[in-house]
Amino acid sequence: MQITFQAVHFTADQKLKDYISDKLQKLVKFYPKILQATVYLKLENSGQVKDKVIEVKLNVPGHTLIATNTDKAFEASFDDALDNIKRQLKKLNEKVQAVR
Repeated sequence: MQITFQAVHFTADQKLKDYISDKLQKLVKFYPKILQATVYLKLENSGQVKDKVIEVKLNVPGHTLIATNTDKAFEASFDDALDNIKRQLKKLNEKVQAVR
C-alpha cells in the first residue's frame, strides 16, 4: 500500500508520519486490496481547542473511503478516523463476500 502525506500550514514530523503509517499498514487484515492511502493533516485557526484535523482517504478497487476527524492532538484525531475507516472496510468486505 502506498501512503501519501499532505500537511497543510505546517511540516509534520517523522514520528507522527511513522505512527500513522504503522496503523494504516494494519488495515490490510480488514481488506487486503487497499491500493493507496492519502492522509491530510491540517491546522485550523478557529480559536477552538480542537484544531487538529485529519482526513484519511483510502483507494480500494471501485471505491474511495474517506474519514475526517478533529481533536486536540493529531494522534487522537487519527485514532478516531481510523476507527471510522475500519468500520467502512468491514462493511465493504461484507458486501464483497455477499456478492460472491
